[in-house]
Amino acid sequence: MKVIEEADYVVVGSGSAGSALAYRLSESGRYDVVVVEAGGTDAGPFIQMPGALSFPMNMARYDWGYRSEPEPALAGRRLATPRGRVIGGSSSINGMVFVRGHAHDFDHWAEIGASGWSFADVVPYFRRMEAFEGGKGGDPAWRGGSGPLNVQRGAMENPLYGAFIEAGRQAGYPVTDDYNGAKQEGFGPMQQTIWRGRRWSAANAYLRPAMARGNCRLLQANVMRVAFDGSRATGVEVKRSGRTTALVKARREVVLAAGAINSPLILMHSGIGDPAELSRVGIDTRLSRPGVGQNLQDHLELYIQQSCTQPITLNGYLGLFSKGRVGLEWMMLHTGYGATNHFEAAGFIRSRAGVDYPDIQYHFLPGAIRYDGQAAAPGHGFQAHVGPMRSKSRGHIRLASADPGAKPAIRFNYMSHEDDWTEFRQAIRLTREIFAQAAFDAYRGPEIQPGTALQSDADLDGFIAHHAESAYHPCGAARLGAASDEHAVVDPECRVTGTDNLRLADSSIFPRITNGNLNGPSIMVGEKAADHILGEGMLAPEPELRAWISPDWREKQR
Repeated sequence: MKVIEEADYVVVGSGSAGSALAYRLSESGRYDVVVVEAGGTDAGPFIQMPGALSFPMNMARYDWGYRSEPEPALAGRRLATPRGRVIGGSSSINGMVFVRGHAHDFDHWAEIGASGWSFADVVPYFRRMEAFEGGKGGDPAWRGGSGPLNVQRGAMENPLYGAFIEAGRQAGYPVTDDYNGAKQEGFGPMQQTIWRGRRWSAANAYLRPAMARGNCRLLQANVMRVAFDGSRATGVEVKRSGRTTALVKARREVVLAAGAINSPLILMHSGIGDPAELSRVGIDTRLSRPGVGQNLQDHLELYIQQSCTQPITLNGYLGLFSKGRVGLEWMMLHTGYGATNHFEAAGFIRSRAGVDYPDIQYHFLPGAIRYDGQAAAPGHGFQAHVGPMRSKSRGHIRLASADPGAKPAIRFNYMSHEDDWTEFRQAIRLTREIFAQAAFDAYRGPEIQPGTALQSDADLDGFIAHHAESAYHPCGAARLGAASDEHAVVDPECRVTGTDNLRLADSSIFPRITNGNLNGPSIMVGEKAADHILGEGMLAPEPELRAWISPDWREKQR
């Protein structure tokens, strides 16, 4: 097979983790790195303008176009599963919300076999990767000031943001100025991967600076499978523009960072997975790892929408003329409504007494708008995106055929655990209570969705089944765990167990989904994996940093 590229490290995928890996592996100048990316350029306003976020995730040019199989508990609906097929990967088409996850998420990882991945172990990497508000924001014990990833709080100029936070306080919840610091629980400003009015994707933060060094290159190609000599990974087989398969050779290691769906797929097409699943589509088993494609998780959410009695919402900017004016201001100045993702207020709460840390997340939006950018109802409105954080449901990814170009069969098994229904009903009712607080009296009109007629458990269950949507946070289908765990796929140093010179580092390795949006922890995985790969020592753990936990969590919901 013809060798078309060769490097010390071959990184598959230029997304959240892949770009971070490329940056760190090339940083010393001693090693040569090739990043293989199937997608094309991220240039242009659809991606770089934060306010245009509804466009790239709905464009075939930038998205792999995956959908779930019909979900039995969701009225047989097939839910969109957008994954970035573009420079920057999903960080170029996501909502630009930055959440680290809660400290206890990572402690749970360590407890179930991912040794070295407790919060004490990962917090130095979260700090290394970020520049929070240009290094001027947050507690320096918790937040980074000089990393590649720029993170900022929203400006919250629309009064509805403040009303949402105040309503949370009036309902009895804490207020937190920095949910990525010591205290996640409560209501406060939402944080964004936006800098100087531009989307600060992993490509802008990490990949472009890495490529400027001269020892990091980008190759546009589709990865078919990993190439092996015995158990040793030697490179990846790729196709470019329909040509014959060629080899990208790795002198040291291959690192898969192709994302939550594609990394498990590449493993399976390489003969690594459940032998019964592989043989079903005619692929010979190279290595039996039954966990590949299993343990798939996601966050589901609903929009709780309220009409607004004042004409101050984003619904007033949906017309062609208004959009043009917003776009022109952004093109000229990188300011205005085009310079924000409009998710500028957040909440993290506990659903009930006995839950020790938040298990419900809110994104607040001063508009009643669907993810495709269309108005939910005539007039003005506002909405909270709400959903439980730690569903017990688990799904799977299966191959549809031995053809690497064929779309997989993805089933999340959403709402397949009975606790999911209890948690979602509670999320709806708690949201209604927040919107009923005095802080919204000057703005609140009738409820748009679900609508006040829907009150019983059966009513709410029907609404959930027909209206719940993915928050686009797939993860877990090649999970991290002890090398002795037959259902784990990678060991605590991100090595694919049973192979040599092959690592996997992206959200597919999450043992359990983290609180909130996954871009932040995915980048952290890339940062930490790079240190494992380089073998020159890890950042020192910081066990003294302890997250705030409500002292009466056992007895009180708030």
